[in-house]
Amino acid sequence: FYGIASHRCMEATPSLACANKCTFCWRQHKNPVALRWNFATDDPEEVVNGMVARHLDLLKPMRGAKGVTQERWEESLQPAHCALSLVGEPVLYPRLPEFVTRLHERRISTFLVTNGQFPKQLAEVPPVTQLYLSVDAPTREEMKEVGRPLFKDYWERFQDACDVLRDRRQRTVCRLTVMKRKDGVLPVSRAGEYAEVLARASPDFVEVKGVTFVSDMGMTQMQVPWNDEVVAFAASLCKALGGEYSLASASEHTCCVLLAKNKYRSPLGWDTWIDYDKWFEVAQSNPDALEYAAQTPEWAVFGAVEEGFDPEHTRKRPRRPRPEMTIE
Repeated sequence: FYGIASHRCMEATPSLACANKCTFCWRQHKNPVALRWNFATDDPEEVVNGMVARHLDLLKPMRGAKGVTQERWEESLQPAHCALSLVGEPVLYPRLPEFVTRLHERRISTFLVTNGQFPKQLAEVPPVTQLYLSVDAPTREEMKEVGRPLFKDYWERFQDACDVLRDRRQRTVCRLTVMKRKDGVLPVSRAGEYAEVLARASPDFVEVKGVTFVSDMGMTQMQVPWNDEVVAFAASLCKALGGEYSLASASEHTCCVLLAKNKYRSPLGWDTWIDYDKWFEVAQSNPDALEYAAQTPEWAVFGAVEEGFDPEHTRKRPRRPRPEMTIE
């Protein structure tokens, strides 16, 4: 969606602790939970150095592996992006501004993900390349069931986080993880409820992604939606948002659809990608999101025959039939 070179992306976190125990979390709840920062605070430079070192430890053995080209392997040893979403709640880390600065000094873009349970800390987050808010459920009751939050005022905290997102100048995203009911039906008719939450946060983008199956979490394979079902839900959500957003991009192979505000559409097409060189030029000046927007290539635009797969890459498709859609 954003022109990220995935082989140069590092997933990490400055905080292991989280205030939720989401039912769909693939981390299997091995990390600590906390309502406040009760841990030793490592130096930001030390954290960044450790992250990069451990990242390279994972990549170096991949040299010569099947499907790994020498060129891509060498590029991967120079991380260009950091997804601050590995585990825990990154905004809890008390020295987050310094930490983000250290990443930007290395020309590593920052994609920070929060669950919205720490709105005060979220309001103090410095400019990051893109800020994400996970929207686990559209109602108070459902969020308690799905997100299993520790805070009693979890819904009010989440709403405050929506307000923080609305006031950000940089790129913002609301991410929805779509999961079927236990009977295998995807409730597309509930898109209107999600639209109410999204209208409050007013993000630049909305990611609609099918849940990834996680064993030992009370989930079944029947609850994992197919791409066609995710597209149908995204289209219904787009309609419920009243015309402010459009279906901008899609990634069929990752079962994800991107809605974008229409301000990202130009006479030449969509501008959902990021100009990373421009970002590093303006990162310290509290830039507006459109200042570092870049044109989306045709193969990544929603409706393209490539369905979001870069034609310069080689794709291997499984040989199995797809089931009929089960939406309502």
